[in-house]
Amino acid sequence: MNRLIIIGASGHGKVVADVAKLNGYEDIVFLDNDPSIHSCAAYPVLGPDTMTAELQGDLFIAVGNSGTRKRLMERDKNRYFPLLIHPAAVVAEGAEIGQGSVVMAGSVINPGVRLGKGCIVNTSSSIDHDCRVGNFVHVSVGAHISGSVIIGECTWIGTGAAVSNNVNICGECMIGAGAAVVKDIDIPGTYVGVPVHLVKKG
Repeated sequence: MNRLIIIGASGHGKVVADVAKLNGYEDIVFLDNDPSIHSCAAYPVLGPDTMTAELQGDLFIAVGNSGTRKRLMERDKNRYFPLLIHPAAVVAEGAEIGQGSVVMAGSVINPGVRLGKGCIVNTSSSIDHDCRVGNFVHVSVGAHISGSVIIGECTWIGTGAAVSNNVNICGECMIGAGAAVVKDIDIPGTYVGVPVHLVKKG
């Protein structure tokens, strides 16, 4: 069966569906917990995310919140979560990317990168050589990660943010839009500014 069940009938879900179609999925359906939503990108919304047990097909979690992606992938851990890569993305040979991740158009993943499961590498972002990116990380639109960076699980790198080379960022962090990370971050929380400073502990 060439069916993909996408959880999350949102703008992000629309983009995931487009990438999925370009990856060969012909039968695409959505699940969403908002009963007022009946379609997404012209694909049907069949019901709430609890319906996964009733449906056959591959699963993909198209939800921006990393904690929700983690919870839902762990709930259905025995199902197949595909890796979706847009044809207009550049992924180096030998780069490792975990299941349930999506790599959007115009993004670049360079040699030696190891990217965890359930990650989002968004439009026109980049991850340079030898980075280690944990599970459920979101690299937002136009964000750039320099070489040999380590990013912990469930961290969000905001739109247009930049991370200098050889920097370590712990898990459960939110890096604000346009921010610049130039030294290690070892306290979970929200960071903004150029260079970043902590504004809220996680």
